[in-house]
This record gives sequence, C-alpha cells and structure tokens, in this order.
Amino acid sequence: MPEMIIREAMAKALREALDDNKDAFIMGEDIGAYGGAYAVTKGFLEEYGPDRVRDTPISESAFVGSGIGAALAGLKPIVEIMNISFSLLAIDQIVNHAARFRYMSDGQFTVPLIIRTVTGGGGQLGATHSQSFEGWYASVPGLKVVVPATPYDALGLFRTAMKDPNPIIFAEHSMLYGTKGEVPDEWYEIPFGRASVKREGNDVTIIAYSRMSHVALQAAEILAERGREAEVIDLRTLSPWDKETVLRSVRKTNRAVVVEETWRTGGFAGEIASTIHEEAFDDLDGPVARVGGEDVPTPYAGNLEDATIPDANKVVKAIRDNFGI
Repeated sequence: MPEMIIREAMAKALREALDDNKDAFIMGEDIGAYGGAYAVTKGFLEEYGPDRVRDTPISESAFVGSGIGAALAGLKPIVEIMNISFSLLAIDQIVNHAARFRYMSDGQFTVPLIIRTVTGGGGQLGATHSQSFEGWYASVPGLKVVVPATPYDALGLFRTAMKDPNPIIFAEHSMLYGTKGEVPDEWYEIPFGRASVKREGNDVTIIAYSRMSHVALQAAEILAERGREAEVIDLRTLSPWDKETVLRSVRKTNRAVVVEETWRTGGFAGEIASTIHEEAFDDLDGPVARVGGEDVPTPYAGNLEDATIPDANKVVKAIRDNFGI
C-alpha cells in the first residue's frame, strides 16, 4: 500500500474534488499564486485556472459570505481560512448564516460549503495563531466538524465531505501535515460519526482526536512497558461524534481519559466525559479523567508553548493519579 503525508492526501482530495465536480471551486487567502500557506494548493492555479482557484482579499467575513452565497446558488465552494483563529472574523457568517439556512428555510435551502482551516499549536506562532476552536464549532447545530489525524482519514473524510449537503468545518492540524501513513489506491470513504480504534486494550480507554490521537498512542506505548494495555480511540469527527464506540470501549475497560489540545476549561472533552458519566456510570471504576491544554494564551517561546500542550507523560500521569495504574 503506498504511503503519503497529510499534505499530499489533502492535495489529492482537492484535485479529486475539482476533477469530479464541475461545480466545485476553491478560494481563500494566498491559495493561488503563492500555493497556499501550507503548500497544499501548490500548482493548482496553473492547473485549474483563476475561475476555480480564487485568491481572495484579506477579509474572512467577505469570502466566507461569498462561499455561502455560492453554495446557496448550487455550487460546491471549498473555502480555506488560513488559521482557525481567523475564523472568528467570519463567525457571524458561519454560525448565524451557514449553519442556520437549512433549518430556517425548512429544508428549502442547503449550504454545501466546506471550510478548510488549520488548527492547533506547537509551531511557535504565538497566542493568536495557535488556538483550537473546532470544539466550539462542534457545539453549533447545523455544522459538521471533521478533525483528521492521518493521511488515510484526511482523504476518506474529505471524500465524504464532498457529498454532504451541510456546511462543514474541516480542521487540519498544522503540526500533522508531514505525518506519513498508508493510503490505498482503491477508492474508499469514511462516514462521519465513526471513530477509529487505533489500538485495542483492556485496562483504560484513551479518547482523543487530531494531533492528540498520536499523543494518546505514545501514552499507550509507555503504559504497555508497564504491563498495562490502553485502548486508543480517535474520534475523527466531533460533530457528529461516535458515542457508541466510546461507550462500548469504556464498558470493556471500566476507565476513561479524554485528551484534548485546547484549553481544559470549556473544551469538548467535557461533553464526552459527561456523556460517559451519564450513560456508562455503573461501568466505571472511577471518574472520567480529562487532560487538556493549560488555561493560558499560547506562549511564543517554544519551551513555554510545549508546557501548555498535553504530551504522553501528562496523559500517563493522569491515568496513574486517577486510576492507580
């Protein structure tokens, strides 16, 4: 099976989208002549032309609004917001318009819009470029939120996104673009709301998504050296999220920890933990643990930034402190 990195998987996904759907086009800041801030769309302008690869002004509200209008008119816009922090400039368009049209029109209008954006810290980009707001958007009815952690998932989930008539936040972690993985030549798609069990185990369930799925696997390796086997679940999508797979695992292991990069206070991990407590309380040997980012703006200094982001040792410590294993 051939290997590729996530950057290549996303470029492949976008090329498929433009090749297979005459109504699809992409637009955003620096995606054309510059080739994209993360080089995903390098060469696209020369390949597809300015009608289908559109550089936009630096106005997220304007070009997201344009994307919504295009989607309402029957096109399939793929809008790139360079960083999820910049989506705050378009949050009215995203939350009050894209997410609401289908409901408020009683299904007469749909908004088949994909918003690709980059999330997460770790790259020393400072407090306003290192945030993770995908959990915020997952709380908004009408939006779907996708958080791939591997090239296989990125391609399969984007193929599903292209067929979905709803607005989608497709959040790609900035530190995962170079992550390598196997991607089959045969066509496949990954349904939304279906988590991936990355590792099986019987002692504790570790639930994560995006970059934290890799941290969870690292923590499982440390636990294995101590004779404990963790089951690692990568959610892959936050809205919808795969409650059934999580609960099935927790009922097997009787212990759970949720790992999330964003601030611990108000994170989506709290929603997952609450659901486990509500629906699998009698199966638990102790309260669900949460490991999240420190509740501070992200520092610029690399050593300080690293201290704010969960790592494998923090996950292992949380498991030891909460469950004694």
